[in-house]
Amino acid sequence: MNNPRKQLRNLLKNEDFIISPGVYDGYSIRLVEAAGFKTACTSGAAISNAILGIADIGVMGLTENVNHCRHLARSVAIPLTADADNGYGNPVNVYHTVRLFEEANIAGINLEDQVSPKRCGHMPGKDVISLEEMVKKIEAACLARRDDDFVIIARTDALAVEGIEGAIKRAKAYAAAGADMLFPDAVHSEEDIQRLVDVAGIPVSINMGFGIRSRPTTPLIPFSRLKAIGVKRISLPRMLPAAAIHSMQQALIAMRQVISTGIPQDRQDLLVSIEDIMQLMGYKEMRELEERLTTL
Repeated sequence: MNNPRKQLRNLLKNEDFIISPGVYDGYSIRLVEAAGFKTACTSGAAISNAILGIADIGVMGLTENVNHCRHLARSVAIPLTADADNGYGNPVNVYHTVRLFEEANIAGINLEDQVSPKRCGHMPGKDVISLEEMVKKIEAACLARRDDDFVIIARTDALAVEGIEGAIKRAKAYAAAGADMLFPDAVHSEEDIQRLVDVAGIPVSINMGFGIRSRPTTPLIPFSRLKAIGVKRISLPRMLPAAAIHSMQQALIAMRQVISTGIPQDRQDLLVSIEDIMQLMGYKEMRELEERLTTL
């Protein structure tokens, strides 16, 4: 049986640098796998935006998130890490959150130190819980997992509230509590990334946000440079949903043109073919299974 947790552990052990695109639906995760990426991560913001149609402000619940991630994980063979927000409550809630995500065949989770209700890491108005409470949440997460390969990724939003010194203090405490990876969000400079890498004692993951017209919270540092300073993983949560939105906008413009002219056009410059969709979603394999198992 495919064990995504062991797969991810092997990547962390044997790969110098991991790139993990952010996914939010069946199309995006299958495309990531087809493109040859070895792992993917969910974007909590993208899932909240896509399935609820609202901003990422802590409205999406645990069950909605777990059930959605379960479907994503079962559709591919690569390991998927999930965004578990702030664990949906206190350390006891975190304990059950880990159990549910592990049962959904997820390889690991982000667990952040924001207060409830949480919000997207690049939105203003964030606040964080005490260091002591977050340490208890990490300890609860480690206690809850049945498989020691399940990866606990401690995300901290402390930079926006406590500055780099506060983030460094938390990084050390989170690693000591048993976190497997540190994910400092909204880091303002390469210097701050380097300082966190130097003190963490565990692999560090950096979130790189493309598609920001104004100055991005985290500068767009070349991946080769991030690798050189010791970053282990880059997550790209915004790229695929932003690309999908842009493409749908262009398709809707073309649709309005068709309506206004009354002349249908097959815009192959905008659209993949139905054959491409069928190949991506495994229709050939589904048909072979039907022929094997049915009498029709």
